Amino acid sequence: MIIQERLVEEFMELVQVDSETGHEEEISAVLQQKFADLGLDVVEDDSKPRTGHGSGNLIVTLKGTPGVKAPKLFFTCHMDTVTPGKGIKPSLGEDGWITSDGTTILGSDDKAGIAVLMEAIKVIREQQIPHGQIQFVITVGEESGLLGARAMDPKYLDAEIGYAIDSNGEIGAIAVAAPTQAKMKMKIFGKSAHAGVNPEDGISAIQVASKAISRMKLGRLDHETTANIGKFAGGGPTNVVCDYVEIDAEARSIVQDKVERQMEHMREALESAVQECGAKCEFIGEIVYPAFHFDENDEVVKLAQRAIGNIGLTSRTFHSGGGSDANIFNGMGVPTVNLALGYENIHTTKERIRAVDMAKAAEMVISIIRETTK
Repeated sequence: MIIQERLVEEFMELVQVDSETGHEEEISAVLQQKFADLGLDVVEDDSKPRTGHGSGNLIVTLKGTPGVKAPKLFFTCHMDTVTPGKGIKPSLGEDGWITSDGTTILGSDDKAGIAVLMEAIKVIREQQIPHGQIQFVITVGEESGLLGARAMDPKYLDAEIGYAIDSNGEIGAIAVAAPTQAKMKMKIFGKSAHAGVNPEDGISAIQVASKAISRMKLGRLDHETTANIGKFAGGGPTNVVCDYVEIDAEARSIVQDKVERQMEHMREALESAVQECGAKCEFIGEIVYPAFHFDENDEVVKLAQRAIGNIGLTSRTFHSGGGSDANIFNGMGVPTVNLALGYENIHTTKERIRAVDMAKAAEMVISIIRETTK
């Protein structure tokens, strides 16, 4: 049985441990001790030198009940938060909502997920619920562009099916698709000259960049694909023809090929403008994380739907517009969807979550575990 008061107390304790992204050392130590106290095997991976963050990712393993045959599961949350996340003072209101004091975020993204997993582990232990092997992967640097998951060696992941507990929406919502993301940096090298004496001898990098961008398809390209220019930087005194500009851009789609084609389209727009104007350029493009896309015929979705129905809730599937650690773990070959936690207004000082929703989320996790043994 879920003990909501215990779950809320755990959550309150976790959010009061500072863990802004990049500075996860304190929360990592707390979590390692808590999981060890619950009798689980805890390993900190070797990603810290690659991320520069305060901790590595935690891979926590609950060994399966002897004799139980079930697919190996994993659940994942992240331990870092966005800013402002120092000195969080949470409180539970009479309306059942947990909030901060309004000067910081709350940190339900994603410490509510961690508290939910810990409560589920306690209930499994107390009620001796049969289960297969379960891993709990607690990442660093999710808020820094999925940095921790991206740096994690797949050798640590020993699972056949996975669930991230880190999505917005009402309990029962399942993010079955999320886009890949490409990051692009474009550098344009023109030629400086005096803007009043001999401008014809110069090549304005600003003009070249403007011409290149005008040829790019941007914004909402179709129902699955977007592209955006996020930064345009360069220039100096008005009496000098600008000789250098940098452009930062991205593209997203739940279809991998579409992002790759969009990236190539933007490269061609840049290179054609540069060639016409006699300038030079560099184009650096990188797929930051892969897309994933499931439907209701996939077992990872069907299992979650059955489990959600078993606790009296109605499931629904949706496509997310942003990436999560689930993207990375799908890229490692483990089918993973993202389950809603019920938090609201994340990444703002108005962030909040209901205690009853955390309790329902813990029920959902336990129901998923039960479902795998049927």
